[in-house]
Amino acid sequence: MTQTLDPAISTNRAVIWSYRLDGAGGGKQQDGYPATQSSENGFNWLHLRSDDSESIKYMRGMNLNPKMIEALSANETRPRMQLLEDGVLINLRGVNTNPGADPEDMVSIRLWFNDSIIISARKRERKLLSIEDLRELIEEGKGPRSPGQFVALLVEKLANRINDVVDSIDDELTGVETGLDEKWESVRHIQQKLSTIRKQTAIIRRYLAPQREALAELYRSAKYLTEDDCHTIRYQNDRIIHYVEDLDLARERALVLHGELQNRIAEQQNSRTYLLSIVATIFLPLSFLTGVFGMNVAGMPGLENPDAFSILSAGMAFLGALLVGYIWWKKWL
Repeated sequence: MTQTLDPAISTNRAVIWSYRLDGAGGGKQQDGYPATQSSENGFNWLHLRSDDSESIKYMRGMNLNPKMIEALSANETRPRMQLLEDGVLINLRGVNTNPGADPEDMVSIRLWFNDSIIISARKRERKLLSIEDLRELIEEGKGPRSPGQFVALLVEKLANRINDVVDSIDDELTGVETGLDEKWESVRHIQQKLSTIRKQTAIIRRYLAPQREALAELYRSAKYLTEDDCHTIRYQNDRIIHYVEDLDLARERALVLHGELQNRIAEQQNSRTYLLSIVATIFLPLSFLTGVFGMNVAGMPGLENPDAFSILSAGMAFLGALLVGYIWWKKWL
């Protein structure tokens, strides 16, 4: 099938890159949209900027399905899969492993494919390293041999990076558990870490749960997929289901650790309050005596006796020892 593109439409802003894959794992980068969509001797891959107005004009110039254009250029997406008359549309999410980014700030990748072309789209400033990995494989001649295999490889790359993030969350929780046993006095640091972990698990799980449903629909439909492609996607979907369960467990562990931290804080505060109460019990009677005998009024006993201070001090020491002995006998210490 021949596709005509309006020459007035700029491809510099719309297309991030365009490849003609040879069907044997390799491919060659090309300028703009190729003149043919024939599935013979390979297929095409276009990677577009979804948030650029030129991309919409570009796709319209290719006479693509309006529903597909709307889905590929949508501002916000959730993982889903949809069968269209001339292809398959699937939205996926990958963890943000770009330097300095938060992993839970998941990056959206929108795909539309059939047996002769793949169109992927992402926002201008939102690179997805799994897509970069596929490009490197193509440059090395180890890339996908069909659009279905392309999707299967992308799902695998996404799952691998999700696995890394889930493992790091598990390691952080293990570190918090160790910190509670060894140096749990750094309460604020532990609280901040638990808060970050709970936020990460909630956001990542929010997108992984619908993503597993989208992948399940994809391999069940088997549209433009070989048996091997379906097997790969099914296996990677099982991994994602496992990661969702791990995130649920991580969230529960974080809640348990938060509760344990609060219990230890309360226990520490109670211990200090109890110690202050014991000290007050001992010194309250002594403070009463010093207050009484410290009154500068006429008639106070011992004012003319030079041994009065020694007698009072000895009496207060005896009373203090008596109180400590009583507290010890009552096992309050």
